[in-house]
Amino acid sequence: MATLQTIRSKGTALILILGLALFAFIAEELVRALSSSRNASRQVIGEVYGENVNYQDFNTLIEEYENAVKLSNGGQNLSEAQTIQLRDQVWNDFISQKVIEHEAKKLGLYVTDAEVQNLITTGSSPILRQTPFVNQQTGQFDANVLKQFLTNYEEIQNNPDYPEAQKESMTQYYKYWKFIEKQVAQQALAQKYQTLLSNCLLANPVSAKAAFEARNNESQVLLAAIPYTTVKDTDVEPTEAELKAKYKEMQKQYPDMFDMMQEARDIKYIVVPVTASQADKDELQKEMTEYAQALQTSENIANTIRESRSSISYSGVPVSRNSLPRDIAAQLDSMAPGTIAGPTVNAAENTMNVVKYIAKVQQPDSVEYRVISVSGTDEKATKTADSIMTALQAGAPIDTIAKKYNQSAESQWITSAQVDGSNLRDDDKAFVEALFTTPAGALKQIDITGGKIIVKVTDRRNIIDKYDVAIIKRAIDFSEETHNAIWNKFSSFLAANSKMEDIEANAAKEGYTVQTAQYVGSGDHFIGGVRGTTDALRWVFKSKVGDVSELYEAGNANDQLLVVMLSAIHKKGARDYNDDNLQNILKEEVMKDKKAAQLIEKIQGMKSVAEVAKVAGAVQDTVSHITFAAPVFVQKVASSEPALSGAVAKAEKGQFVTGVRGEGGVYAFQVLSKNKLQGKFDQKQEETQLANNYSRILNGMMQTLVRKAKIEDNRYLFYQ
Repeated sequence: MATLQTIRSKGTALILILGLALFAFIAEELVRALSSSRNASRQVIGEVYGENVNYQDFNTLIEEYENAVKLSNGGQNLSEAQTIQLRDQVWNDFISQKVIEHEAKKLGLYVTDAEVQNLITTGSSPILRQTPFVNQQTGQFDANVLKQFLTNYEEIQNNPDYPEAQKESMTQYYKYWKFIEKQVAQQALAQKYQTLLSNCLLANPVSAKAAFEARNNESQVLLAAIPYTTVKDTDVEPTEAELKAKYKEMQKQYPDMFDMMQEARDIKYIVVPVTASQADKDELQKEMTEYAQALQTSENIANTIRESRSSISYSGVPVSRNSLPRDIAAQLDSMAPGTIAGPTVNAAENTMNVVKYIAKVQQPDSVEYRVISVSGTDEKATKTADSIMTALQAGAPIDTIAKKYNQSAESQWITSAQVDGSNLRDDDKAFVEALFTTPAGALKQIDITGGKIIVKVTDRRNIIDKYDVAIIKRAIDFSEETHNAIWNKFSSFLAANSKMEDIEANAAKEGYTVQTAQYVGSGDHFIGGVRGTTDALRWVFKSKVGDVSELYEAGNANDQLLVVMLSAIHKKGARDYNDDNLQNILKEEVMKDKKAAQLIEKIQGMKSVAEVAKVAGAVQDTVSHITFAAPVFVQKVASSEPALSGAVAKAEKGQFVTGVRGEGGVYAFQVLSKNKLQGKFDQKQEETQLANNYSRILNGMMQTLVRKAKIEDNRYLFYQ
């Protein structure tokens, strides 16, 4: 009872304590949930149809594309420009595929696994023709070659004795195939959807006949044109009501121009290049001269090249001329083997170079080979390798020997492009040298770290000149002192001019140029064409009009200084009526309308081309070969005129027509003749041509669907 009484007397306090404990627990879980949500939101690279696109998922897609491209171009790494282009392509392909999947789902369209397998088995998908799984005789995709590859892949992955480097190579090709397989399925779905749409736009005999006549019925006219330039702009100043009316009219007529799919920004910016001073150049000249002397006496050229911090590595393996930098390849023409040239300056690429031309040899550009590997460095491994060599030299089939050691020894090709310029390790160098120097049909045993490789060269093609050249190529860089001096000067200017209007007013006095960029979007990669401006782009999209950014280091190796000012924000959706660029367009169109109205009224009632030609500023001309199928170009007005083509096609021979409103002026004309070109009407051919024209209409429909997909593009937050 005493205990119960104590609980009752402390009841309020206990409830409060328990409540606080429960609240703390809930609050902790809420914080965790919010933190998890924020972390997830940080991984959102975009949005399609209201669904988030995860950065990791999209980046995996990029890696798949990149692997496919690298394997297609001989394993060469992509340049920065190629990588940026690839990311854009992947994004656009991703959006298109999402749109097609979205629309196909509504229509009940899908592609089955059986359909995909049939496309692969028959080789009927166009994508398959670009793969390496081809028949050597026909050059066409061969499902049997693919099947053999997949079988070999499984065997190699399950073989612990197979070299890891070879396993990795096979794995890359396997990933490449899985990527292609997915592409086949996606393309099949897109083809189904496009076929459905195209069958909704069918050419018929009536439209085919009309298209033929529009192209084959020609007219010749005598015309008089009064260019809009004959009316003063001050006489047709638009009113606010006229501009707003034109805004509504054009908004319906040109949705792409008046509807912003993504937010955009207008910016002003200053870019200050950081370049080497004369003192920097003199110091590099001294250093390069010392390395040139070292190359003359060095017994380890590769080590000297490494110490020089050259941008071009040296392995001692001769390379093809095409793999050398252009300036170095051209320089070899004036050098003899065994000589050294430099230091020389390449002003175009801002480098200083020293070249040692060691030797020129003739080697195949491509080599076919087969290989059996033996792991281990002990006496047992040596005996095994010797036994394999003995058997092969005695004429034993390499397939039989390889199978005995659970290997396939399938034929492989290696080209100069795959290895030229690579920073080869000792094992790789020994392997490559053996491949390119061993005669066709001969065997070579190579000692590598961890084992031995027996190589049989089966074919050598395209014997070319190759060059053993050691190159020291160094950028003419600025020193830290030079960078600091330029930074301090620009920083002082910005400190004294902290507002956008002050910067604009005083920049030229200090030798700086203010530049302008309009409609900078989230899909842009650079500001002012300067690389390394990701942080500046992020600033642009989170700042207010009139803000001035911090001073950014950008470019290659911070060789550009950048400051950005935000001058306007264009929101997503309908473009703002007050947008300066839009106002210029609206004003131009309204003025054109008012000028046309004035000129049409001026020539109203006139009865001939000659009478119209007497109007001040009018020009007269005879124009031939006018058809309804294409807009006529009026040379004397320098304007393409679709309305004039339509009016001429409608008029009868001898008829006088006046008051045609064109793009460059107002026209009056008289039809001098109408002729039908020689040519036989081919209904099937015309319908095919119309079908091709309809395909362009379908492309426009796809763009409309993309616009409706509610796309958010935040790639600028993740990529350069």
